[in-house]
Amino acid sequence: MASGGLQLLGFVLAFLGWIGIIISTAMPQWKMASYAGDNIVTAQALYEGLWMSCAMQSTGQIQCKVYDSLLKLESSLQATRALMVAAILLGLVAVFVSVTGMKCMKCMEDDQVKKMRMAVFGGVLFIIAGLAALVATSWYGNRVARAFYDPFTPVNTRFEFGSALFIGWAAASLAILGGAFLCCSCPRRETSYPPTRGYPKNAPSTGKDYV
Repeated sequence: MASGGLQLLGFVLAFLGWIGIIISTAMPQWKMASYAGDNIVTAQALYEGLWMSCAMQSTGQIQCKVYDSLLKLESSLQATRALMVAAILLGLVAVFVSVTGMKCMKCMEDDQVKKMRMAVFGGVLFIIAGLAALVATSWYGNRVARAFYDPFTPVNTRFEFGSALFIGWAAASLAILGGAFLCCSCPRRETSYPPTRGYPKNAPSTGKDYV
């Protein structure tokens, strides 16, 4: 029962992390404009994401523009896209594999060892997906920080961390933690000992052997 509860907790955490990775990938707030100078701006907020850039006016109206060409984007942005999409796909496979190996499911009840190995394999996939998302968000955040502190970057073009980065970091951590919990349900090898040989019991004496 304890291992089953740990397995269920790991799946819930990993699943929430996978949902967070999807949300983070779709959000346009990967970096937001920093108004650190004395420049007068007409927009209340400027955002840039993996797929589009948005501007929210002071009236509350939001205008977004999808990036025109994939080939014109920076190679680092393309790599970040690829890592996040790979994390989503790996998480999708991990969900199906982990559900198959859950103790509360009816699938593969005739082979409990193989069933638990499926859950462990799903946990490994969740860990890989979380690591891919963690590398992508950390790499993107490092680029934003380096550009912000670069003295040659104009003040009006500096950006800070957006909310999508923080969601991505939290989601990646949940996916890794949940995958680790799923891996803890790995079946232990039972050590087989040779059967103990009992001592022969002495037959009760009836008294007839004595003269």
